[in-house]
Amino acid sequence: MKLRRGALRVALGLALLPLLRPASAVEPISLGLAIAGAAASALTGFISYPRLYCYFRECCLQRQDQRAAAALQENLDRKLFGQHLVNKVVVKAVKGFLNNTNTKKPLALSLHGWTGTGKNFVSKIVAESIYKRGLKSKYVHQFVATLHFPHAHSINLYKDQLQSWIRGNVSICPRSLFIFDEMDKMHAGLIDSIKPFLDYYELLDGVSYRQAIFIFLSNAGAEKITEVALDFWRNGRTREDIQLTDIQNALSVSVFNNKNSGFWHSTLIDRNLIDYFVPFLPLEYKHVKMCVRVEIESRGYAVDEDILTRIADEMTYFPREERIYSDKGCKTVDAKLDYYYDF
Repeated sequence: MKLRRGALRVALGLALLPLLRPASAVEPISLGLAIAGAAASALTGFISYPRLYCYFRECCLQRQDQRAAAALQENLDRKLFGQHLVNKVVVKAVKGFLNNTNTKKPLALSLHGWTGTGKNFVSKIVAESIYKRGLKSKYVHQFVATLHFPHAHSINLYKDQLQSWIRGNVSICPRSLFIFDEMDKMHAGLIDSIKPFLDYYELLDGVSYRQAIFIFLSNAGAEKITEVALDFWRNGRTREDIQLTDIQNALSVSVFNNKNSGFWHSTLIDRNLIDYFVPFLPLEYKHVKMCVRVEIESRGYAVDEDILTRIADEMTYFPREERIYSDKGCKTVDAKLDYYYDF
């Protein structure tokens, strides 16, 4: 950076030289051309230098793949609680994909679990690990089913619009990130319109989609995830004993056969185009307390243990007899803090 600034100063100095020296001492044509050439060369190198350009303007593939993977790991370790499967699967999947220079298809992750377990939070962290502006990046595209695709009678229109949007944005930036929220509220059949973009094609109409990332968020399958977690608990095993193989197949079948899901009998599942079904386990009392603590600290306040415990106790838990899991995860923590703290 310092060297480039120096080059710019030299170029500008050379450009101003004729104004500072007597005209009689200068050969106007030959020296003028030399000065112009030197200045143009230095300025061109300065302006076209990729890192500098991307410092002022957001670029596609903004962060190096290794830096993105490291940022993802660090943020999940520090900010995500009670989701050992998510941490392991998402980091390995994204890191492996970013470091693979010869991918055969886009990366497709489907995140499942109850509200408040961290699905949106994780998609936000993935976006931030790849692009500094995160969800605000012009290369990150977020769709919410009830907002962007509200009318069942307009499915054919939505399909055309969705295909055009993905095609146009991947043409501009191969490492585009697409996030589909509320998949459990999406009209069945709509998501199948993007099937060609997730398949094993090298090019489609001259465009490669192999560097793109697709993330789907859904509450569908949450019952199956809770069923597995409860079985482990009742058999005296910890949640950390749960492996992806204990849930993933049952989860994909549950989502595929759920008539209230946008993945109902979807070709994306039938053709095995979803790389990972990522289960978000229901959060326990101790995880809620962790969420409260981090939120208080992020606002710059000292942690009051009494208030922290009171907020966690006010949450409702299920099943009714055991009261193990928070039915809203950490979703209402922010609002409850506003009540207890004079912010």
